[in-house]
Amino acid sequence: MNILKPLNFVRTRIMERLTKNVGKSYSNTKIDLKHKVDIKKILISRPNHKLGNQLLLTPLIQELIITFPDCKIDLFVKGGVAYPVFENYEQIDKIIQLPRKPFNHLINYGMCWFSIRSKRYDLVINGDKNSSSGRLSTKFAKAPFKIFGEVDEEIQQIHTDYEHISKYPIYNLRYYLTKLSFKENNKKVPTLNIKLSDSEIEKGREILNNLVKNNNKTICIYTNATNDKCYSEDCWETLYSRLLKEYSNYNIIEMLPVENISKISFKAPNFYSKDIHEMGAIINNTSVFIAADNGIMHLASASLTPTVGFFKVTNQNIYEPYGNGSLALNTNDSSIDDWIRAINTILK
Repeated sequence: MNILKPLNFVRTRIMERLTKNVGKSYSNTKIDLKHKVDIKKILISRPNHKLGNQLLLTPLIQELIITFPDCKIDLFVKGGVAYPVFENYEQIDKIIQLPRKPFNHLINYGMCWFSIRSKRYDLVINGDKNSSSGRLSTKFAKAPFKIFGEVDEEIQQIHTDYEHISKYPIYNLRYYLTKLSFKENNKKVPTLNIKLSDSEIEKGREILNNLVKNNNKTICIYTNATNDKCYSEDCWETLYSRLLKEYSNYNIIEMLPVENISKISFKAPNFYSKDIHEMGAIINNTSVFIAADNGIMHLASASLTPTVGFFKVTNQNIYEPYGNGSLALNTNDSSIDDWIRAINTILK
């Protein structure tokens, strides 16, 4: 038995209790508007290493860049895929990466916390209200304006999609900025975007063309996921057969995970890459991407491709793909006919 998993669970619960009130008093602090509010240096705290969670930050970053075009943004994240996710964002000034195993890297761990304390910011945002480290780092950083992540009741009443983990930080930001005398912003929330370059997209097109060797449009599936989010081979085999029948004039390809696993026994043309931008560029050249809720699903969404996400255990209101015609399906109360009808809304 792996004892680290239950220990980590206990640690997480203890930290949640200890930090649940961090920042609550700050939200009621009166803001002095005698001086002009000039926000140029921003820190976003999201200490998580998973691909999906870092991609889910990209709408907030875009919102900040639109609102403050001259700003520079630092990210406080956990070691993982931060650099490739954000490398095409010129406004990212610094990425501070906490070690994924802090007890093995105590010096680096301490230096990361020192780094956020040593710089003075104009605005600090906690990217996830449920993150204990996010709350602590937001409190620890030096800045006159801080957003800890609590969702105001007024926001919940106005926005039916406030639960979404990419959207509520933006709604919070907009609400907070009205307190700083900024004009109310009711525009659509930005979508996930990895900001693929034209050259990257062209390279992705070449790779896809070499794989399918025709000019037909392409459907891409990704059959892997973690733990309970994963669907059975029978489920994917059934869907794959139905896709072949319904969309005979389309190519159907499979993106493979690092484990080189296929739930359809490698029946479809397939590809694999360790390069996030290359993966996204290939997906960008397809007509629709179909996957269970996972980081690659968010990568497809961030590649600006219509994405169909399957949900059965996680809350789709929090993690569903949105924008570009994307949609989420709760597979607990829908059938394969419902799935095909949903895919038709994108393709036809």
